[in-house]
Amino acid sequence: MHRHHVLPVSTVLLVAANFLIPVAIVLFAIGFFPYKPFLPGLAEYQTLEYGPPPKAPFDRLIFMVVDALRSDFVYTDGSGFEFTQGLISDGAAIPFTAHATSPTITMPRIKAITTGSTPSFLDAILNFDEADTSSTLAAQDTWLAQMKAKNTGKLVMYGDDTWLKLFPGVFDRADGTSSFFVSDFTEVDNNVTRHVPDELRNDDWNTMVLHYLGLDHIGHKTGPRGPNMIPKQREMDGIVRMIYEAMETQPHLESTLLVFCGDHGMNDAGNHGASSPGETSPALVFVSPKLRSVSKPVKVPADWIEDFQYYNVVEQSDLAPTLAALLGFPVPKNSLGSFILDFLPFWPEKHDKLQILVQNAKQIFDIVAATYSGSSTGKQYRPDCAHPGSLAEELVCEWQDISQSAGKTSADDLDDDWIMNASKWLSKAQTLMSSMASNYDMSMLAYGGSVAALASIAAIYAVATSTPTRASSLAPFVLITLLYGIMMFASSYVEEEQHFWYWSTSAWLLYLAIRSTSKATRESLMLGFVALGAMRLTRGWNQTGQKFAGEPDIVTGFVAPNPILLWCLVVATYGMVSVELFNSLRNVPTAISGSIVAGLTTSAISFKLAFTNEDAPELVIGLARTLVNIFDGPSLVNRARAVFLGLGLTSIYPLYNLVVLRAKASKMDAMRTLHYLYTMFALTQSRVTNVPLFLLFQVIYLYLSRLDLGVAEITVSSLLLQFSSFFAMGGSNAISGVDLSNAYNGVSGFNIFAVGVLTFISNWAAPVWWTSASALLLLQSRQSAEQGGGPVYRQHTAILTAFVTVTLGFVMIACTALRTHLFIWTVFSPKYLYSMAWSLGQHLIINVAFGGLLYWLGSI
Repeated sequence: MHRHHVLPVSTVLLVAANFLIPVAIVLFAIGFFPYKPFLPGLAEYQTLEYGPPPKAPFDRLIFMVVDALRSDFVYTDGSGFEFTQGLISDGAAIPFTAHATSPTITMPRIKAITTGSTPSFLDAILNFDEADTSSTLAAQDTWLAQMKAKNTGKLVMYGDDTWLKLFPGVFDRADGTSSFFVSDFTEVDNNVTRHVPDELRNDDWNTMVLHYLGLDHIGHKTGPRGPNMIPKQREMDGIVRMIYEAMETQPHLESTLLVFCGDHGMNDAGNHGASSPGETSPALVFVSPKLRSVSKPVKVPADWIEDFQYYNVVEQSDLAPTLAALLGFPVPKNSLGSFILDFLPFWPEKHDKLQILVQNAKQIFDIVAATYSGSSTGKQYRPDCAHPGSLAEELVCEWQDISQSAGKTSADDLDDDWIMNASKWLSKAQTLMSSMASNYDMSMLAYGGSVAALASIAAIYAVATSTPTRASSLAPFVLITLLYGIMMFASSYVEEEQHFWYWSTSAWLLYLAIRSTSKATRESLMLGFVALGAMRLTRGWNQTGQKFAGEPDIVTGFVAPNPILLWCLVVATYGMVSVELFNSLRNVPTAISGSIVAGLTTSAISFKLAFTNEDAPELVIGLARTLVNIFDGPSLVNRARAVFLGLGLTSIYPLYNLVVLRAKASKMDAMRTLHYLYTMFALTQSRVTNVPLFLLFQVIYLYLSRLDLGVAEITVSSLLLQFSSFFAMGGSNAISGVDLSNAYNGVSGFNIFAVGVLTFISNWAAPVWWTSASALLLLQSRQSAEQGGGPVYRQHTAILTAFVTVTLGFVMIACTALRTHLFIWTVFSPKYLYSMAWSLGQHLIINVAFGGLLYWLGSI
């Protein structure tokens, strides 16, 4: 009677724990992710006693963004930007490195560049949604809005359509291109350049935005030192030459300023999104013949610098107040930028210099005051300067001292020390406001953490009451969970998390091999060593993390340089899946099952060859090239749809056997059929260089299936292999690790649901595979132990839920305790986003729902 009473309670608590996971995540996210104070309306010049606003040296702007333009691409020896380097040497261009804060992806960076503010971390998520319009800047003050308000000309834009999403209705002429088809190096830029000559002849615009994507796409595909990088740099340098020569020869462009920059950089693997020096160090170049009067001599090309900090380093947000002064409009209201002092010589009169800096300082002062006073204008904020209670109050008091000293002295008598003091104050204010972004809602953080703790208690109770095994069998699980949780408090361990899973998985497989030695046959011992070897190859397949992202690995060192070897491994993988599918369809007449498997495999390989030919044509040589030519014809979208349709139709047969016929003799065959159909789908959604990994996963799975594992051991194996396989496929805790190359397979246009599912499967293909494999192992364990269906699955889910809830709680505590840490937005915030994906996507949807469905199908 007691047992019958306990089990329902544990089940209820287990269900409650899983329902509480999304509640905890949402509550904590509301309190954790920043919301900056937003000052509405367009800025206007504030009335000062120093005369009218200074005269602007420029009246027209060409703003040219080369996506992922790292500083060394422009400034160092061997660069393709030879003409640009000549302009710098001649004084017609002034170079900078513009520091880009994390997340280093396009949408947040454009927001920082145009508003001068620090974007919300939510923009890192919205950046991937091509249908999103919630992040629009149409209602915010930007230098685009100010240039439009001047009514001196039209605004035109060509390139990345992110600008059109952020500024709907702002541009009078525009032609946008999608930023996510990363296999396109050429057309995506040609579609921009074809508009440039005509626009340079037009005189009806005052702002032209160009955003080139090809260099970023090359970085994603082949890295910063790929064979296409220098030719692309020369192509972009040619655009600079075209614009500069037009500025010199066409009268209507004589007062035009060209700003040429990257929105972010890239790491040594060619990716971006995190905070490595390469990702946060894009180039920024101001170009105009007029700059010869204010520029200073610099060394060109520059000597190599490991942290990519070439010439003067400024913040991207500094563009807003600098462009305001150079083009003659008020500093945008929400800007945290500081005017770049290199351009002050344009105004020889001290009262003009004073006005520029004071207008900039007063605008930032309003933001500081609004943030700490709660007022929408902040103008009533008057702290006690005798005893300032915070850094913000110290900042306000310092500004009062600086402004009072300016008021006591005429503008012409102000010395350079005052200018430097004002500039230092601007930098200090910028640093303070950018680092804090907003006050955390500590109550919401506490609510989220408390709900996570409650879920953890419920899950732990469910484990304790639903696991009939000895407590010692759970010792490895407890050790893994606690070590992983403690690791969340160290930024370096979070960045290099893959090593924890690699070593833990290897140690676990070794433990299983040693434990089974007494009753092992020679064959199983050999398979154990092969499984350990497969795990070792898995660990070295893709270099990931932050510190060693660009270091050699098996793919870059052996597989990619030898395409014939790659295709042999790919064919072997598809061959393995085909054989397993054929064997699992043993109850179907051989002619029919053979035809089905042959058709599926042919269509899948045909798609993979065609996709690789578009994605990485250098890998398609020899017989692969011949086959591509033979299969030439249908579009990639139709090829992918054919594969998906074939997999869907074939899955009807095992589902019919499981749900309708319920033939016990063929249940495991039907389950294996579903598993290997998913494997074919996972291969379709994986990069071609990652396809052979599934061969290694199969070796490890076969080894585990030969062992007499209990539920706890199967669950620990599943947990370890889900995480280690995720990182082995190239995943990481950085936003730059998100792979979008297969997000549009079979999709002709943007569909948020379809692209979202395909993106998740592309990045979690291996963890989902291990969920399916775990269902097979659990069903095998149930049959051998003759247990009921409920207890096995409930034990498995309880252990997984305990891990998720406890580690999620650790991540929340780490984010709360380290909220003032230097790396809070570059390391811990992305980790929380990934924890959300693992908890909601992989755990609730895949492990609990999908895994539970598979187990139910195999046990009904």
